[in-house]
Amino acid sequence: MAPSATYPIISTTHSGADLEAISDAVDEINVLKFKAAQQVSEILNDNNNSSVPSSPTSESSSTTHEEEEEEDLDDFDTPSHFDSTKDHSRFRQYTTAESRVLNFYTEQHTKQTVSHNLAARAHFNSPDRKRPEMTIWQAIECLNSLIDESDPDTELSQIQHLLQSAEAIRRDGKPRWMQLVGLIHDLGKLMLFFELASGQWDVVGDSFPVGCKFSEKCILHESFSANPDSGHAVYSTEHGIYAPGCGIENLMMSWGHDEYLYQVVKDQSTIPREGLAMIRFHSFYPWHREEAYGWAMKEGDEELRRAVRAFNPYDLYSKSDEPVDVEAVKPYYMELIDEFFPSKVIKW
Repeated sequence: MAPSATYPIISTTHSGADLEAISDAVDEINVLKFKAAQQVSEILNDNNNSSVPSSPTSESSSTTHEEEEEEDLDDFDTPSHFDSTKDHSRFRQYTTAESRVLNFYTEQHTKQTVSHNLAARAHFNSPDRKRPEMTIWQAIECLNSLIDESDPDTELSQIQHLLQSAEAIRRDGKPRWMQLVGLIHDLGKLMLFFELASGQWDVVGDSFPVGCKFSEKCILHESFSANPDSGHAVYSTEHGIYAPGCGIENLMMSWGHDEYLYQVVKDQSTIPREGLAMIRFHSFYPWHREEAYGWAMKEGDEELRRAVRAFNPYDLYSKSDEPVDVEAVKPYYMELIDEFFPSKVIKW
């Protein structure tokens, strides 16, 4: 028998379909930016290869592992195969998302202040807040029921998108903990319905740190001009409230579904540091793609960035995969969930 769930009074103020519409529009922009960067890289590689002879491989090796052996954390960033033949042009183009995304980021960049982020965290951690309690699978079903209108890029449900991501990671032979990250990475969107967000602008979208100068590598950087922190004596400086080398994990990230889910699972799971980074920073494109905020990094942070980059394709491109037989794979993922969530019932 499944553990009982304590569901909150679900907010009906916000539309799940509207949330997914803006989330997908944001993803479209990131897909197209990623594709453009790949094309530039391919051109540069072709030019280099035409002038520099390739070196023969000196040796090759193959390794086999018993199923029971402990998995190597380094396996997470072996090349992904699931999207190697995927036609990325099938996703909608920039012009269809441009206006919606512009309006969204104008609001997000104006309202994501230090003050807002401190208040959001205080509310999340308040002893007076009645935290919903449910298992991971119950949370997946809850999200599926709240966001029930089809995605513009696929007719598949939320549970299908989560399983597609997890199954793509599983097919590529990545560690079990990374498969779990694929399964749960969007569950933070429940925050909108648990009254832990003010609107779409503090649920989805690219993330960034607050309390320091907004990097010019943030998408639509000019829209930060209306943010009160842009004129603050401390928050507007390069390092702001932080010290150089403080560590990427010590930045106060903009409040959203990534940060919320990280705060939920960091002390209630055995997901390794690399997996927690995938959850927390997969929308932190200014850092993991554009290499901004390098001044904050300390020893070990490059490994985290490598982990996030390894996860990114599974987040962006898996939505176009074939439907997953939910009942067929459910026992596998129930076992996977139990492996990394010992307490079974999670406080949200």
